[in-house]
Amino acid sequence: MPQPSKAAFPLSPSIVVILTLVVGLTACASRTAAPYVRPAHEFALPAQSDDAFVEIESTIYLKHGPVASGFKLLDSNEDGLRWRLALIDSARHSIDVQYYLWYGDDAGRILARRLLDAANRGVRVRMLVDDLNTLFTDAGSIAMRDKIAALMDAHPNLELRLFNPWTNREIAGRISEGMGEFKRVNQRMHNKVMIVDNRATIIGGRNIGDEYMGLHDEFNFHDLDVLGIGPVARQASIKFDAYWNSDWVMPVSALNIEVSADEQEEALAGLIQQNNAAASLAYFEKDPQTWSAELVGLHDTLHTGTSQVISDMPTEGAIEHVMLEQIHAMIDVAQSELLIVNAYIIPTERSIAKLQMLKKRGVEVKILTNSLASHDVPAVNSHYKQWRKPILESGAKLFEARHDAEIQAVVSDTKPTRAKFMGLHSKAMVVDHERVFIGSMNYDPRSSMINTEMGVFIESRALAEELAQLIERDMQPVNSWRVELDSEGELRWINDVETVTSQPARNWWQRVQDVIFKSVPKEYY
Repeated sequence: MPQPSKAAFPLSPSIVVILTLVVGLTACASRTAAPYVRPAHEFALPAQSDDAFVEIESTIYLKHGPVASGFKLLDSNEDGLRWRLALIDSARHSIDVQYYLWYGDDAGRILARRLLDAANRGVRVRMLVDDLNTLFTDAGSIAMRDKIAALMDAHPNLELRLFNPWTNREIAGRISEGMGEFKRVNQRMHNKVMIVDNRATIIGGRNIGDEYMGLHDEFNFHDLDVLGIGPVARQASIKFDAYWNSDWVMPVSALNIEVSADEQEEALAGLIQQNNAAASLAYFEKDPQTWSAELVGLHDTLHTGTSQVISDMPTEGAIEHVMLEQIHAMIDVAQSELLIVNAYIIPTERSIAKLQMLKKRGVEVKILTNSLASHDVPAVNSHYKQWRKPILESGAKLFEARHDAEIQAVVSDTKPTRAKFMGLHSKAMVVDHERVFIGSMNYDPRSSMINTEMGVFIESRALAEELAQLIERDMQPVNSWRVELDSEGELRWINDVETVTSQPARNWWQRVQDVIFKSVPKEYY
């Protein structure tokens, strides 16, 4: 199994004692990041008149005005990967990418290769990743991960920076640092965005890794991004620059890892070889492509609308959390219908009160989240399950994703891959078939009070209609369980073939984890 997509917290109180013993028994010394001079502030390059997306934006501008952008939902994982490749290959001036996780698997390697190809063309590439696991999190030892980061950063047109970096780079030092500076280490950057030529962007829930792009043979996520062209890209750039220039971020060059030209050449050759040998990438071109035909066709599939990109903001020594209030403000304007799909939900009394208020106003509320069976983080379910009854008693309709959903082959798996099961990772909302939210934020304490999160709020009836149809599809009995209260007030789960009276699970170990993790405070999730 890959590492979980959503690290609940770096060091839980339940394992601190064990880790203390590990530190005491570990003899190896820790390598630390050396002091460095912070680089001067640097900002997104302005959109140019010769980029690959200028005609699309110009047409939108002429028809809908200067504040409108065009949007395309990336519902399938195949589209999530293919359109990222398309944007990178089409870049002429700049690429900015910001991600929580970037795995060193097939998806991570093909995208890394394409970024290097873009840098070779003279494109300025800025990469910002969270340092909880460091770049290429399944590339082997931590030292090897840092070396790979240094190899990427060594390219003259590519710079890599780390959010909230570990001072100690070896495992023993990280454990000690995690226990001694728990609050600081627990603060992670959960944002996910790609911006190309300051004119095209992809914002949503997908990290960079096989399970997010449908390439993992064990399980794949059902996830969601939105591709936007126009002012929405500049809005995203403002948020990216705020992180890029913040005190929370360290350039990889500060690690002082020497990289020779021979090592760079050898690493690139190895990357190309691994990409060419990857069976999961059989239907993807391994070398950069010309996407002119796809871009011409893209114009006819875009929904126009206005947008506002919102993000929690890094400040000196703290994070300004604004996402939760923005989400609540959007919910408050609902008049007839609210559709919510979110992978990780741990409500509060305030949330339930809001659902009750919507019911009194005549608003129909439907919520889709993970079942225990589809969960990759059973600990979240441990704290969500007690809220099922209050959610239903508030008048909302509740649905939980099936791990064996019919849509798995369409949206979750990317051919030729066929995973054993599917999990939900989307974070989206539709209000009155007019307003849309798509982003990285889960509805849990970690997302609202600890992680940094981001998303885009869009006003577009056409986009809202399409997303509402997709959410309703996902709520169908072949794809999810409908959770209800029976005549005696007890929970039951109903799909197209059966009704059960205990929460669905894939195996007994999930049920054991569901009990164990209840002892860990919900504030960590």
